Amino acid sequence: MSPSAHNPEALLRRIEWTVLRRLDGLLYGNYRTLFRGFGLDLADIREYQLHDEVRHIDWNVTARLQTPYVREFNEDREVTAWFLLDVSPSVDFGSVDVKKRSVLTEFVAVLARLLTRSGNRVGAMFYSGDVEATLPPRTGRMQVLHILSRLMAQPELTESRATDLKAFLEAGSYAMKRRSLVFVVSDFISAPGWEDALQRLSHRHEVLAVRLFDPLERELPDLGLIVMQDAETGEQLFVDTHDRGFRDRFAAAALERETELRASLARAHVDVLELSTEDELVHSILRFADLRKNRSQLAAGGSLPAHLVVG
Repeated sequence: MSPSAHNPEALLRRIEWTVLRRLDGLLYGNYRTLFRGFGLDLADIREYQLHDEVRHIDWNVTARLQTPYVREFNEDREVTAWFLLDVSPSVDFGSVDVKKRSVLTEFVAVLARLLTRSGNRVGAMFYSGDVEATLPPRTGRMQVLHILSRLMAQPELTESRATDLKAFLEAGSYAMKRRSLVFVVSDFISAPGWEDALQRLSHRHEVLAVRLFDPLERELPDLGLIVMQDAETGEQLFVDTHDRGFRDRFAAAALERETELRASLARAHVDVLELSTEDELVHSILRFADLRKNRSQLAAGGSLPAHLVVG
């Protein structure tokens, strides 16, 4: 275990000296594109053009002139960001040296510090079967440390109520009073029905679903007799992973779950960033930057570059 595993200051200092310094060199200051602002001032009204946002149509002017007109806005650069963090028992799983919770923590540290370095505000909400805590958005490095301290103080739970992301997303939507950049960080192991809540959240906010996973959740190696435990309920079961038929059935069931999850995320119409416990964090952040940069291409009827397509 690294010295920073339970020390927010040590973790953040390591992130600042390694990950952020590398990103500074690789992104060359393109953080403004990465985190565009949401504070909007009305600048002008003009005739509607193909690919304009329908929600920007000025219906009063449109009715008066009998031609669609849209409002144009000047965009400020202040961003309010929220991290909706699923810290239910299933995120404490990891097949090798890294658990999904560690990936979650480091991702939050990087993104929150990138945002606060430019004077933006970040807040967080923590969920482990119930909403445990809400940290209102604030600026500064101390706010990042506050979020990390809360994450690291969270004990590993062996059992909790079944995860209900729908309730969590609805609570998050209620807590956010202004348009925000929202990171929903979860492994999305949940009771069904959350995709509608995620889609509703994205109607008002700029939402990125950050999906955590571990390769062992998709395919089991031959480990002989092992005890498998349901992270959400604590139920245990002896299984023989030496049995090829069992491993094939496990992989087939995992593929079915994977297909259903991706279909649910697609129905929610949000950007998705997948983070594996095997991922290199800088690569993941650069992938996120590419995803954001190509949103305009999607809005214009294009398609994502091949390396951003989840397949």
